[in-house]
Amino acid sequence: MVPEPAVVVASSIREGRFPVSTYIALLRAVNVGEHTRIKMSDLKKMFESMGFGQVHTYIQSGNVLFQSQEDAEPLRRTIEREIRAVFGLEVTVVLRTLTELEQIVRNCPFLGDELQEAESLHVALMADEPSEAGLKRLLPFTTGVDEYRIAGKQIYILYRQSSHKSRLSNNFFEQKLRVSSTARNWQTINKLVEMGNAIEQ
Repeated sequence: MVPEPAVVVASSIREGRFPVSTYIALLRAVNVGEHTRIKMSDLKKMFESMGFGQVHTYIQSGNVLFQSQEDAEPLRRTIEREIRAVFGLEVTVVLRTLTELEQIVRNCPFLGDELQEAESLHVALMADEPSEAGLKRLLPFTTGVDEYRIAGKQIYILYRQSSHKSRLSNNFFEQKLRVSSTARNWQTINKLVEMGNAIEQ
């Protein structure tokens, strides 16, 4: 059962001030260890208690679709505070609008539908754009197998063999760029776009 939230944010019930946006909240590193477990049913209840509309979750890695009239940056901070209050966890939340996620799919520099056997495509979604200093820290690093491309607040990663054996992990990019991020595979990204479009129909 979800504890009573410390703060209830009625962001979607106000009418007429701002247009409603469909957001996708991507939680970093939940349900990857016994100390970071959050039931998606409880997470859904938390988002609903905050006044958001059309709340849906997808798989256990922490993906929540919802609608709100709030701007992204203060909204992200509010959700992080509420997760801390309700679940007692420090979790980085990365937000993208449905429009932004659709652009991520359209702008993919790799051909996600023409992958060879054993190849996989992932996207690391950063909370903020990396600095010039962070990008320079990546320059000395090269890999003869896997590839990556940075576009704005996204890192497209093409794993030629196994993502689990590659040096191009989410933690690697966080350490080099010093920006929090969370990664999803290409199938998850496309499924979230599909679910977002269904919400808006």
